[in-house]
Amino acid sequence: LNGVSTDAPTVGVILQKSHINTKDEAHYVSLFQELESRGCRVVPVYTGSLDFSIPVEQYFYNRQGQCIVDSVINLTGFAMVGGPATQDHDRAVKVLKDLNRPYIVSVPLVFQSFEEWEKSQLGLHPVQTALQVSLPELDGAIEPIIFAGRDGVTGRSVPMADRIEILAERAMNWAKLRNIENKDKKVAITIFSFPPDKGNVGTAAYLNVFGSIHSVMKELKKQGYSIDVPETVEELIDGVLKDKEAELASPELNVAYRMNMDEYRKLTPYAKDLEDNWGPPPGNLNSDGENLLVYGKEFGNVFIGVQPSFGYEGDPMRLLFAKSASPHHGFAAYYSYLEKVFGANAVLHFGTHGSLEFMPGKQVGMSGKCYPDRLIHALPNLYYYAANNPSEATIAKRRGYASTISYLTPPAENAGLYKGLKELGELVGSYQGLRDTGRGPNIVNSIVAAARTCNLDKDIKDLPTEEDDAKDMDLDQRDRVVGKVYNQLMEIESRLLPCGLHTVGVPPTVEEAVATLVNIASLDRPEDGFKALPRLIAESVGRDIEEIYRNSDNGVLEDVALRQQIVEATRAAVKAAAMESANADGRIEAVNPLAVTLQGFVGIQTPWRKALNELGFKVEESELTPLFKYLGFCLEQVVADNELGGLMSALNGEYITPGPGGDPIRNPKVLPTGKNMHALDPQSIPTSAAVKCAKVVVDRLVERQKIDNGGVWPESVALTLWGTDNIKTYGESLAQAMWLVGVEPIADSIGRVNKLRLIPLEELGRPRIDTVVSCSGVFRDLFINQMNLLDRAVKMAAEADEPLDQNFVRKHSIEQAEELGIDLRTAATRIFSNSAGSYSANVGLAIENGGWKDESQLQEQFLERKSFAFNADRPGEMEKADAVFKASLSKVDVTFQNLDSSEISLSDVSHYFDSDPTKVVQGLRKDGKKPSAFVADTTTANAQVRTLSETVRLDARTKLLNPKFYEGMLNQGYEGAREITKRLRNTMGWSATAGAVDNFVYEDANDVFISDPAMQKRLLDTNPNAFRDMIQTFLEANGRGYWETSEDNINRLRQLYQDCEDKLEGIE
Repeated sequence: LNGVSTDAPTVGVILQKSHINTKDEAHYVSLFQELESRGCRVVPVYTGSLDFSIPVEQYFYNRQGQCIVDSVINLTGFAMVGGPATQDHDRAVKVLKDLNRPYIVSVPLVFQSFEEWEKSQLGLHPVQTALQVSLPELDGAIEPIIFAGRDGVTGRSVPMADRIEILAERAMNWAKLRNIENKDKKVAITIFSFPPDKGNVGTAAYLNVFGSIHSVMKELKKQGYSIDVPETVEELIDGVLKDKEAELASPELNVAYRMNMDEYRKLTPYAKDLEDNWGPPPGNLNSDGENLLVYGKEFGNVFIGVQPSFGYEGDPMRLLFAKSASPHHGFAAYYSYLEKVFGANAVLHFGTHGSLEFMPGKQVGMSGKCYPDRLIHALPNLYYYAANNPSEATIAKRRGYASTISYLTPPAENAGLYKGLKELGELVGSYQGLRDTGRGPNIVNSIVAAARTCNLDKDIKDLPTEEDDAKDMDLDQRDRVVGKVYNQLMEIESRLLPCGLHTVGVPPTVEEAVATLVNIASLDRPEDGFKALPRLIAESVGRDIEEIYRNSDNGVLEDVALRQQIVEATRAAVKAAAMESANADGRIEAVNPLAVTLQGFVGIQTPWRKALNELGFKVEESELTPLFKYLGFCLEQVVADNELGGLMSALNGEYITPGPGGDPIRNPKVLPTGKNMHALDPQSIPTSAAVKCAKVVVDRLVERQKIDNGGVWPESVALTLWGTDNIKTYGESLAQAMWLVGVEPIADSIGRVNKLRLIPLEELGRPRIDTVVSCSGVFRDLFINQMNLLDRAVKMAAEADEPLDQNFVRKHSIEQAEELGIDLRTAATRIFSNSAGSYSANVGLAIENGGWKDESQLQEQFLERKSFAFNADRPGEMEKADAVFKASLSKVDVTFQNLDSSEISLSDVSHYFDSDPTKVVQGLRKDGKKPSAFVADTTTANAQVRTLSETVRLDARTKLLNPKFYEGMLNQGYEGAREITKRLRNTMGWSATAGAVDNFVYEDANDVFISDPAMQKRLLDTNPNAFRDMIQTFLEANGRGYWETSEDNINRLRQLYQDCEDKLEGIE
């Protein structure tokens, strides 16, 4: 190439032959010219088939078999192998792994003209998103940038100049990572602070952020980067926070850079656009009044910076806006600094998750006016993301151009029993040995009294009173009382909780891996050809595990005890298997893959079968072998950590192997971590297995509500749909919404769900239940096609000519049509979310930051921000439809959410209460009655439907109040203390949105964290900011009427608050 150096960066470009044949190639030529003008060599390839791997393997290597390109852009928008119809992702991944270069798939507009796309808030057409964004992501594709449109008159391709510029620059910057020596590379590590406060710097889901950054810095040093690594994690924290105790009353972090206004405007071409929301710069956020401040610290060629906040967390008026505000000047200045002042070659966003990808703009297919595109601009964006959160990771990939690198969530442990619960468990054990002796009744009386002391009477509705005497009961009645208490204890004891925080690159010990493996072993896997271990154990004694679960749930003492024996046998067998691969330190260096085969082959009893035999269960080795081979594979995946390796590969300008995100218990293919996470083909859900599970949960839900409601069916249910949950479960909650209204999803011959069948009432066996669906913003972005299906399903039910007492969808739609003066189909609108480019109801932000006056403000936020309707008749936009939204919610009898993973529960994140409409519905109902609130828990094989209050109590007992949990967190130091405070604040969120928190939860938490002087000191010394926030939360809960307590407790809290203030101000 004339004028282009032979050692210049080289970009391989994959083209579509049809555009070349028809001479419709102006968009291709435009990109080539842009790349070459930047001093880049271009290697274009094309093929007449839909297998683009063929020309890649032929032309992206030289005769010596060496790869000649530094990065790859696929301009077809299709998957590497197979195009839009059927794909071979395994083949594509193999070819791309061999090539080992960043793989960008850019998208030409097909279903929209340039003008239609430009006006659209959704951005890329949903069908094109499914075919040309979702499917290439399964190959490991990154950065779905729109680069060409269609002329509305001629239909010919038109290059988009600004998009081609950014595409070329980004491809060049990825290529440069291969050509710059490590000693010269600059990396900007970005950490988050939610809610904005000095005690919260370094927030990320289940990640020890500073410990992990320290590990990354040491690895960078080893790889030859010019970096100054602090000796300890504490020194690192102090460097970024300046002084984490904020002496001299300074609330500020370390200031790395002060950007004056001339420089800011010069470096930030869109600065003027921010003034509509924030006024002229510098404003009062990340500002000293004259300059914009960048917080963080340089450690040689590595900068660690703190991403600014949204800016409106504490502003009630801004929280209420239906559409989210632009980034503020400080936020924009931060990213201008990274790229144009510090000169980063790549940015690493550290942990789940930040704000950039949730800034306003199109959902998919960013324009140059979308804020995520403007902020990240041309910086290669690497992002450590929790492996269990593929939905929000996908938003970061599509809107923030992130290459994600998954990290493991902390090892799970069984919650166990403690304090009064442990003593109660010992009483139950005593009763089992003495039940038919004269001491039996007295022990039952003690069990009842202890259960009431532990507040279990709130969960066991027919628990005898303390005035009742067990001597007046027969043996069966006493057994039933003890069985129900025992079952409740076992629910608490066996619940999984993540212990501590994960540090990047630190594999788990055997002990830490066992609980995860036990839960993997506890699920049937018919697709892999074996049964769950608890089922095999139950069958070995002639029982069915489902019957044992049912009886145990009903308090049949004999089966509660058997269930617990099966649980203990499962744990013992799995632990015996895991120990086969342990070294002397109790860590797993390599899995012994031959253990299963060899021991069975030579007739030696395997350790796992021996463990079962010792506990009285004789299971045939032939039945155990396939399961334990699979567990060996899973153990290999758990310890085959590539979190640091994946990052180093990305920084070297290499391909990051893709893999699914989700729950590693449901889908062990999520492991090993260190992969570029993807979601799934959105058109493949709900699967038939998800539909089957959904039926079980919905039937239990409506049956329980019918029993609680005097035999009357619920007429309307409000259901929340989450992106990650539907990825993990392959669409279970999506299928629940369809089953409630009595519609069945139908898949085509290649498994894509695009048809519906109205289930006849005789087959359904109950009335059609009206369903108001609130979709998270992430669900809206990922599953817009499924929102179309849902809307069609509801309208199909509304238009069915059936008796109104058997079709509540139709009944309510007719009422709303008359009430609002609209047609039936519009009145049947039930699928709602945020406006395009906006996320959440901001209820979580308000509660986390204390920026709310009263509950009416929270309810108004929910109604204002979540009232945008999807309409299958006009699928292009989300339309404001607050009248139909309010009318639909005013008829709701039941609010309903799902928990599908042990890693994330009600108090772990603010999302769940942020989208809970319980008190919203109460305020809209004409009778002012609070709806019943339920939560489906499918975290184990024994799915449960509990009330919201029962679930909040279970969550508090297993986490916030559990020494195993809070001691595990406190052992993590600064960040662990913050995690405890977060659980308390999120618990209060449930008081605010649903009134679902019992007084004893606050009282017991006060006893644990506030009444004990030794605990006070630990929290104050570890993270005084987080401890002050905890005290503030207790005082706020009392002030808002959620917690009644003694004046002594309140006075102590006020004094402790002052002590914290003094410590933070350096006053001893």
